[in-house]
Amino acid sequence: MTRVACLQVAPQPTFESATQAALARFEEAVGQGAEALFLPEYAAGFRVDAGRFAPPSAEEGTNPYVAAMRSAAREHGVWAHAGSFATPAPSGKVRNRSVVIDPEGEIVARYDKVHLFDIQLSEREVYRESDVVAAGDAACVVDAGWCTLGCSICYDVRFPGLYEAMAVDGATVMAIPAAFTRATGAVHWHALCRARAIENGAWVIAACSVGDIDGGGGCYGHSLIIDPWGTIVADGGDSPGVITADIDMAAAVEARNRIPRLTHVRPFRVQHHKTGSVV
Repeated sequence: MTRVACLQVAPQPTFESATQAALARFEEAVGQGAEALFLPEYAAGFRVDAGRFAPPSAEEGTNPYVAAMRSAAREHGVWAHAGSFATPAPSGKVRNRSVVIDPEGEIVARYDKVHLFDIQLSEREVYRESDVVAAGDAACVVDAGWCTLGCSICYDVRFPGLYEAMAVDGATVMAIPAAFTRATGAVHWHALCRARAIENGAWVIAACSVGDIDGGGGCYGHSLIIDPWGTIVADGGDSPGVITADIDMAAAVEARNRIPRLTHVRPFRVQHHKTGSVV
């Protein structure tokens, strides 16, 4: 059994305020016995400027938030999934990057968000993450000692093929740090996270920011810990805080044995018949 925690923080506009908020919840989670801690998307800082994403950005090696998370993991001897942060990309844009930190404070895995949030919910609510963020091109699975962890970020949750590929590669826990909008969160968040757990017989640990974003918009909250059968074990609700759960990797093995879906995947082709055609 491993005690995991989602640290549900409010979006913060600067590295300094984001780091302070994260460290406060980090201490709270460690005080509750957490051995593996998970933070939300853009936990290092997130704001909007004239309708465009404008997270603070720094090279990974000089990012004060990343340094603080590494130090806290080392000090307390815990695993930390640092949510995500913006780091410069060669294109002049940024990468939306996650890192996994071991109990020695070392970064053992990196993941750059593959699927970018370019949607139009209404005439007034439009998001174009690709205007600012350069997409990654590789999935990420890491042997984290206590589990085999698959890494994803927010909008990735709508692309089940990514999670199936990670599950086939051995992932038994899926991290889904997010800054889900209130509008989409209210109707889709729980269903999507539960589906990814059920389809893959995997634990889902989905830390989501909560509250208003500096410059406009807001995040849904409701960080989730979901077991491999799709049961919501913990829900963070709609205010900042910490949720924890004791999770057992044997539950993933049991779920996959009961419904071995991953071994039943078959190639297929699509036959498209036009109306009125004769076959």
